Amino acid sequence: MSYVDSDQQREDGHNASPIWVSERPEGEQTAAATPSAPTSTYAPVERASVRTLLRQPRFRRLRNRVLLALGVAVAVGFLVGDWRVGVSAGVVAAILESVYRARSHSSVPAWRRSSVAERRTEAQLRKLERSGYRTLHARAIPGSEAQIDHLVVGPTGVYAVDSEKWDKRLPVRVQMGKKLFHGPFDMKPRLTEAKWEASQASELITKAYGREITVVPSLAIYGPAVPWKVMTIRGVDVYQGDRARRWITKRERALTETEINKIYDIAAQVLPPRYGEG
Repeated sequence: MSYVDSDQQREDGHNASPIWVSERPEGEQTAAATPSAPTSTYAPVERASVRTLLRQPRFRRLRNRVLLALGVAVAVGFLVGDWRVGVSAGVVAAILESVYRARSHSSVPAWRRSSVAERRTEAQLRKLERSGYRTLHARAIPGSEAQIDHLVVGPTGVYAVDSEKWDKRLPVRVQMGKKLFHGPFDMKPRLTEAKWEASQASELITKAYGREITVVPSLAIYGPAVPWKVMTIRGVDVYQGDRARRWITKRERALTETEINKIYDIAAQVLPPRYGEG
C-alpha cells in the first residue's frame, strides 16, 4: 500500500479535467438545450521539476547528508587550519550518518508503529539474517485483531516475539512462577494473548506444511528491569527486550535451510501483513 503525502495530493488536485465551453455567434439559435460533447479531449501532463524531485524523501536525505558533511568539513578545517583534514572529517561524518540511518531504518513505517519497542527488537533480529534467520514483521492472525510483532524462522526453530514497552517506574515481578505483574497490574491477559497468537500461527503453518511446526511464544519487555534472564510463565517465555536475539540463538539446531525457506514462505501466506503490503 503506497503512501501519498499532502504535497502530492495538492499537486494531483490541479490535474482536473478541462471544462469545455461552446461559443456561438450572437443570435444563433441552438438545436438542443444542452451543448454536444466535445469531439476530442486532452489530459494535461505535469512535468517533473527540480523542486518536486528535491521534496522526495531520498533526495532530502541525500541533501541533509551533504550539508552535514560540508558543515563538518568547514568547521574542522577551520579549527585545525588544514582543509584536507576538514574534508576527511566531512567524509567520515557522512559515512557515520549513513550507517546510523541504515541501522535505525525499519520495514514497518513509523505511522504504523505503536512504540519504539518493535523497532528495537527488529534491529536485533536484522543481525540474525547472516546466520540464516528470516523474519516477518507485524503479521495478522486471520479473523482477529491480534498480531504477531515478529515471526522468526531459523536454524533453531520458529518463534513469535511480541515487543512490549512498559512503564519503567513500575517493577516487573512474578508470583509462584505462574503470575506476571507489572506493578499492581496482572499481565495474565497479555500472556494468554501471546500464547494464543503463537498457537494459531502454529496451526496455520502446520496445516499448510503437512507436518507439525511449533511456534514458541515470547514477550520482549522494554522499560522496567526484568529480574531474570528468561522465565516461562503460562507457556510464554518472558525476558528483557535486549535479550531477544540471544533467546533465539541459544538453542539446538532444528531446521535445515530448505525447511526454513519453505516455512517462511508458508508463514508469509497464511499470516497476512497487518497493514497491507507497503
